Amino acid sequence: MAGTLHIIGGGMAGLCAAVEVAGSGTHVIVHEAGRACGGRARSYDDRQLGCRIDNGNHLLLSANRTVFRYLGLTGALDTLTGPRAPLFPFVDLAEDNRWTLDLSRGRAPWWVFQPHRRVPDMRLPELRSLYTLMQAKGATTVAQCLAPGAFSRRLLAPFSISALNTDCDSGSAALLGAVIRESLSLGGDACIPWFARDGLSESLVDPAVAHLRAMTAEVRTQSRVTGLDVSGNRVTALNTADGVIALGGHDRVIMAAPAPVARDLLADRLAGLSTPTAFESILNLHFRLDDAPVPVGSFARCGFIGVIGGIAEWVFLRGNILSVTVSAANHLAKRDPEDLARAIWHDVRRTCDATLTHPLPEAPAAQRIVWEKRATFAATPEQNRLRPGPATALVNLALAGDWTNTGLPATLEGAMRSGVRAVHALGLKTPD
Repeated sequence: MAGTLHIIGGGMAGLCAAVEVAGSGTHVIVHEAGRACGGRARSYDDRQLGCRIDNGNHLLLSANRTVFRYLGLTGALDTLTGPRAPLFPFVDLAEDNRWTLDLSRGRAPWWVFQPHRRVPDMRLPELRSLYTLMQAKGATTVAQCLAPGAFSRRLLAPFSISALNTDCDSGSAALLGAVIRESLSLGGDACIPWFARDGLSESLVDPAVAHLRAMTAEVRTQSRVTGLDVSGNRVTALNTADGVIALGGHDRVIMAAPAPVARDLLADRLAGLSTPTAFESILNLHFRLDDAPVPVGSFARCGFIGVIGGIAEWVFLRGNILSVTVSAANHLAKRDPEDLARAIWHDVRRTCDATLTHPLPEAPAAQRIVWEKRATFAATPEQNRLRPGPATALVNLALAGDWTNTGLPATLEGAMRSGVRAVHALGLKTPD
């Protein structure tokens, strides 16, 4: 008898685990405490803006094999958009410079020998920083690996902050090195950027939920698990607001809740469990305009621009919504929200006006600030050491989440990879 797999948490890790198992003969039940699945990668109708927005911006790379497998299984591959080439437009507001990073398709980095395709003012010896990062271990920080120069300031440092959601002075070089090994070191074909065409839920959540229900899996929203009963080396029951769910001998559990929730639920049930204890925020601002801007050049082709030398870091355009992401945003927490929004809109206008057929207005029609206060664990060497693996001392319980030890920082790829690893740790079969 295959039994039932209970997944606590309907974020990306939990949904990916469910998709991996659904249809294999094991009954799958996802318990999501909120009104909708998706965690930190979802869409919602915002009354203040009067439209649907994402709670953040997520830029995928073609190297994210687990994410693309998930999208393939759920039939959502055609919901993404992007330039279909390894192109990344940038603006340096501090030095009033614009360029488009145009990576070579293959592994040979021919782009570094062509000034119009590379980072302006970079020197070829600076590329050694990539090798140093890929070899980094232990307590080494990103800042300790970066050679001074334009290549680090205009590419590696912004790339690090986006990937780790942690500043370079404290960010783990080993984690960034892992990302580089799976992307830049493989060449441009591994670095093609993609993002949700219509919304995060339309790409990452809704197709997965529909797929799971078609596979006779259950997705229970507003289903909060409040505790676990343990006997011997097994979880024997889940306590929920609606009652106790007894587990049979073939039933298994994946804990895919955020780290603080997992720690609270398991503290008295799993001796020696360590989880990250420090977190970084992400700030997203969504600006609604009366009319949809018309982009030109690389902005039109890519749909986003990377920003250096300002508060804003990435600007995305979808219809009449300009969305801005600021990673590692804890240092902005004490800023007055209205003052911060004005400063970022100033960055947006300087970033976008040269790439639009008409300049942006002095003020947007409406705006919304979205703070994810505990968006990711702080990707420092110290916090990285606290991340547990998927297997636990309880034989029918595994852990999943971007905070577990995936070898990657807290990215969508890391979250989904953790779900797959939890499935394997429990010895569950997946459909052929």
